Amino acid sequence: MKLNPNNIEFLISAVQKEQYPKTGLKEVAMAGRSNVGKSSFINAITGRKNIARISSKPGKTVTLNFYNADDQFVFVDVPGYGYAKQSKKEREKWAEMIENYFIHRETLETCVQIIDLRHPPTEDDILMYDFLKQLDIKTIIVATKSDKISKSRLQKHVSIIRKELELEDEDVIIPFSSTEKYNVDKVLHAIEERL
Repeated sequence: MKLNPNNIEFLISAVQKEQYPKTGLKEVAMAGRSNVGKSSFINAITGRKNIARISSKPGKTVTLNFYNADDQFVFVDVPGYGYAKQSKKEREKWAEMIENYFIHRETLETCVQIIDLRHPPTEDDILMYDFLKQLDIKTIIVATKSDKISKSRLQKHVSIIRKELELEDEDVIIPFSSTEKYNVDKVLHAIEERL
């Protein structure tokens, strides 16, 4: 799968089901901790510098952001989880919005869960993965920030994530770097296989 960077467009920020766009395309959700680099990931995958705005403040995205990816599928950027400074009420609102999307969205095909390769998965990462498995959603784990780890240690870190999450056989884990555009093709290929 190749994406034409000139044909990537931001569609809408939605909070409720009524606001979700009707595109007729399948959707790929993207989940990850607040500061894991989801916006950088979208920009790297789509080949567009600023299609997803990168915020210096984690926990800034509080809506589901829908992007048309070259009329091939729709990327859905899910607000980051595990941001400590959010109030309990905000976290509950977040959880309800996410659950509604993941449980009821019929066009959702797969989820890319982004995890920082440098550290073992957090409790929130594990909870998110288990939630996706409960709902039987196909999952691609993208272990980002691989440029910050020496090549010789890459597989060791990948193994830690695989073990901690108790990855199922059909779920792939792909080391990735937004800065170096490392494994962009692999991620797009994994998405294509699951659509």
